[in-house]
Amino acid sequence: MTPAPPFPAAAIEKLARILGECGTGSNISRALARCDLPNRSPKSTKWRRIDEAFAESQKESGHADKTLQFIQEFLSPVTFAGNEQEFEIRRHELNEVLSFSGIEYGKDGKFRTIAPVHTLEEATQRVKGVTGRLESRGIHPEVLKYCKAEIMSEDYFHALFEASKGLAQRIRELSDVYLDGTKLVDKVFSEKKPILAFNSLQTETEKSEHRGFADLLKGCFAAVRNPGAHEPRILWKGEDDAADYLTLISLLHRKLDACKRVGAEDIP
Repeated sequence: MTPAPPFPAAAIEKLARILGECGTGSNISRALARCDLPNRSPKSTKWRRIDEAFAESQKESGHADKTLQFIQEFLSPVTFAGNEQEFEIRRHELNEVLSFSGIEYGKDGKFRTIAPVHTLEEATQRVKGVTGRLESRGIHPEVLKYCKAEIMSEDYFHALFEASKGLAQRIRELSDVYLDGTKLVDKVFSEKKPILAFNSLQTETEKSEHRGFADLLKGCFAAVRNPGAHEPRILWKGEDDAADYLTLISLLHRKLDACKRVGAEDIP
């Protein structure tokens, strides 16, 4: 395997500061020894010891292999058993730095090569994954209300499933109709006797728009919720699909924001 190129001094310091918060001085000493890294100043602050060890190792070897080995040793997933949230926080902090060098530390404790980033904004969005994309798109709060935990844990398969269930629940709350899926949409947004309307239904254009958004709701349930309930998880396409489908659900929530209850006198 090709040795990893050395990290710039600023990156080494940032990595050391993050790792210095992840364990005790004794833990650091043991990890340095196991990785055959120098431990010249055992009485220094934790992050400085790591910083000096990384810098000296890179200077002697010309590569960053031992730096990466230390991260795997010191920030091993098994070390954080029972505290997954802390592991993810530290892993994301490291990846924000590593991404500038085209490296990512995975949930499985292994490194993989990625396209390097060039700006802080890129690094932040890369680390946040779907969360970063949703923030930049101004996602509707009703989406996150039902699936924030799944998104934060990168469980996008179930995030979509919960978000689509939340969309149906919102329609039920607005309409007082307690059906589900296509039956719910057909009842609430009926062309002849609608309970909710996306507009005033006064012109053919408005009626067409109303039908279009009703069809979009049914299509969303068919494309997101039904496959999520019945297909194997392995068929899920991952982050790109998740971000786009969640954006669609966000759009539908915004349209529901503007819906109004319809009485018999409102129907032309």
